[in-house]
Amino acid sequence: MPPFPSNNCWAACKSLKEKRVATLHLMVGLPFSGKTTLARKLERECSALRLTTDEWHIRLFGQDAREPEHDVRHSLIEAMLWNVAKRALELRTNVILDFGFWAREEREDFRTRAKKLGASSEVHFLDISEKELLRRLEIRNSQPSQEYFYISADMMKPWIVFFQKPTADELLRRE
Repeated sequence: MPPFPSNNCWAACKSLKEKRVATLHLMVGLPFSGKTTLARKLERECSALRLTTDEWHIRLFGQDAREPEHDVRHSLIEAMLWNVAKRALELRTNVILDFGFWAREEREDFRTRAKKLGASSEVHFLDISEKELLRRLEIRNSQPSQEYFYISADMMKPWIVFFQKPTADELLRRE
């Protein structure tokens, strides 16, 4: 038996990959809006690779949300996860980026990246009221965990103001 597949096998594999288009799913919303819960559901339903920054961050650096290095660390992790996502999209594997994507400019940047790779993109937005976000925050903070960051209400309130909700056109799937 030859050590490598026959030319027919390679041709069949190439043909299958050429027909399949990967999708980049962007999870958009503030902390406690339900992004990761929805991302886990999509992961199963869409047969996708889910990349959640907070899971990596907490495992590597712990509960550092109040430390000065937090934002730099978070950005480094997002950049590393994008490299994984990029390769997966090149291989025509669906990817879910569970980053939050608070600004329209950031969402557009990642959608452009997906398009350049020949992938489609979708925005999944969880529109939760400020009152409900703060209620969920209180519940989560009363049950400390190593799965999510402890975030105070004082930290959360400016984020609510800063967050840019997606427009109707952003919610459309892009091929």
